[in-house]
Amino acid sequence: MNFERILIIQTAFIGDVILALPLLQVLRRNFPSSKIDFMLIPKTAELLKNHPDVNDVIIFDKNGADKGLRGILKMARFISKQNYDVAFILQRYFRSAIIPFLAGVKVRVGFDKSKFKFLYTEIVKYRQIHEIDRNLSLLEPFNIKVESRELPNLYPSSEDKKLVDGILSQINSKIIGIAPGSVWETKRWLKERFAELVKLLHYDGFAVALIGGVDDFELCEEIKNMSGVDSVFNFCGKLSLLQSAELISRCVVLISNDSAPMHLAVAMRTPVVAIFGSTVPEFGFYPYGDRDKIVQVENLYCRPCGIHGYKKCPEGHFKCMRLIETERVYNEVKKLIRSPV
Repeated sequence: MNFERILIIQTAFIGDVILALPLLQVLRRNFPSSKIDFMLIPKTAELLKNHPDVNDVIIFDKNGADKGLRGILKMARFISKQNYDVAFILQRYFRSAIIPFLAGVKVRVGFDKSKFKFLYTEIVKYRQIHEIDRNLSLLEPFNIKVESRELPNLYPSSEDKKLVDGILSQINSKIIGIAPGSVWETKRWLKERFAELVKLLHYDGFAVALIGGVDDFELCEEIKNMSGVDSVFNFCGKLSLLQSAELISRCVVLISNDSAPMHLAVAMRTPVVAIFGSTVPEFGFYPYGDRDKIVQVENLYCRPCGIHGYKKCPEGHFKCMRLIETERVYNEVKKLIRSPV
């Protein structure tokens, strides 16, 4: 078996792309001279910048210029010209399955949970394991085994590092990162508790970097103002993905909801305290580092309430987050700070 031209398809969210990187890395080790390309959406394309294991990034603007049947056919025509030997299809949706099929990719590998598995030539069981290992299981039909834990790697540029150097030159304390946002409100720990946590960390001599996208800026401003602490810096919407990753790499710990910054931290080897509310680690999207910690309410009858979460608690009580006290998260942070690397 020798695949000379390989395509990975993952057109979902930031965290999903990060969790697909170990597959890319393992493929590169097994096929060092092959052309390996990665299809993703515009929002996540920066994650592959500077990555030594990818050749070309193919941007599929499925919600914009490439939306609908016309976009699918356009992409299929492009893919057909690349003469890929194999496509690894990480998602379980129509577009991801139909494009390599229409393009005539010889070997198409995907999961049995897809409604469109009849379009695949190799079907792999979708197991309840970590998403990284689940993605790597797509290599099983080719007898490629991964013996040890494979973590994702990201590669901020020298310019990204200089920018973060400039930020840190203005902060004369060790930094702890906090990422309090999420698209889904039921995945957010209470902002009042985040503000209390900021105070406790301040008393311990730490500065706090609030990390997230532009949509998280107002939430982080609220948390900053509620804390009443000067050594809190809101970087939401001010940094690119790789600049955020570089900043996270300089943090002692990252405290995050079940959201993309958690996976950025794993890729940069920063330990994580992850707070899970409406979702559960059993879905396979928990932080995968050796020292990472998870805080959640055990044995709550309504958890999980959905694979992604909701805008409001379906039960009306939001116990999955309200029952997580500030002191509990703070204690997990202290344990990580004290534990040897």
